[in-house]
Amino acid sequence: MSRVDLETERLRLRDWRPDDAAVVLDILSRVDVVRWLDDGEPKLLADLDEARAKIASWQQLVPPLRQWAIEVRETGAVAGWACLVPIPGSGGLVQIGWTLHPDAHGHGYATEAARAVLAHGLASGLTEIRALMIPANEPSVRVAQRLGMRDIGTTDLWYDGPSRVFVTP
Repeated sequence: MSRVDLETERLRLRDWRPDDAAVVLDILSRVDVVRWLDDGEPKLLADLDEARAKIASWQQLVPPLRQWAIEVRETGAVAGWACLVPIPGSGGLVQIGWTLHPDAHGHGYATEAARAVLAHGLASGLTEIRALMIPANEPSVRVAQRLGMRDIGTTDLWYDGPSRVFVTP
């Protein structure tokens, strides 16, 4: 299966390019972003080489799994990313995720991008997609709810700390 760019009314979800490294570094060097991505102490990116390595790792995903850059069509600015990725140690379960630069919050980009990614994943044959988040991440909880995903509680199965789990209906 080939890679697919996704378009919404306001967004283009596309492959990452090497020249996006500065944006990735800007996003992943912020405690206020990274604290929601991993359990424990946030692991911040330190330089462009680390950002390029992160992009290279995202490019290794096999479709329909993917990490898309969210580009605002009107400006061409990268607002963050949305993804379909494996849940580590789950035996093949897939999760959807979204991360935005703080300047992109409050515009509905996460919901708009995630809706397109969710539709793409289901159309690609995935029968169930989960969203996992740190339980206190209320903005992500609201995105999952807007997507119509069902809250099935919390688990300690796949990450070091508890994850709140939502699943496609």
